[in-house]
Amino acid sequence: MDYQQIANTVADSLLSYTKDESGWKTCKRTNEVTVYWRPSTEFPGNLYKGDGVISGSPEKVWECLKPVPNGFRVKWDNNVKKFELIETVNDDVSVYRTVTPSAAMGIISPRDFVDVVLVKQYEDGTITSNATHVGHPGCPAQSGYVRGFNHPCGCFCVPIPGEPSKTQLLSFFQTDLGGLLPRSVVDSFFPSSMADFYNNLGKAVKSLKDF
Repeated sequence: MDYQQIANTVADSLLSYTKDESGWKTCKRTNEVTVYWRPSTEFPGNLYKGDGVISGSPEKVWECLKPVPNGFRVKWDNNVKKFELIETVNDDVSVYRTVTPSAAMGIISPRDFVDVVLVKQYEDGTITSNATHVGHPGCPAQSGYVRGFNHPCGCFCVPIPGEPSKTQLLSFFQTDLGGLLPRSVVDSFFPSSMADFYNNLGKAVKSLKDF
């Protein structure tokens, strides 16, 4: 499997999502983020976009977001219980298994996801994660977890001109949670989950000492 090619395609898709303003509908708004949705072109579900400003430099925000085993992400993100590195393809591309806890008062049971992840930086200083589901011989389905599937998803830590201590964070999620979940449960879960994601990330960035 050409993980590099898959990852490059995902990065192109996510970049196109940032530029295409058509069809987005607001589904949740908090002090930290506005969450939008539109039908996904990847699977029979929704693509969600979060757009908010985090108090902290892009480097600080990225330090909390970057997908690494035993990194900050598992400490503050309620939806990430564990990151496992399955394969390092090169300096920028890796395959990870992500384990998520039960959610929605136990209606959503624990999930796991296997994704190729590309970390990419753009010329304007934007730091991004770009991910999608892949198969990997080293990570078959495991008992106790429903295997979910992330379609192109990721985060953009965008510098704000003249505001070096602030970061615009764009996030994109389009996830097939698998199993036999009612559509209403899924549709109510993601907007609230993304609002919590921004709130908890903001607190995590504030807790970081300068580096």
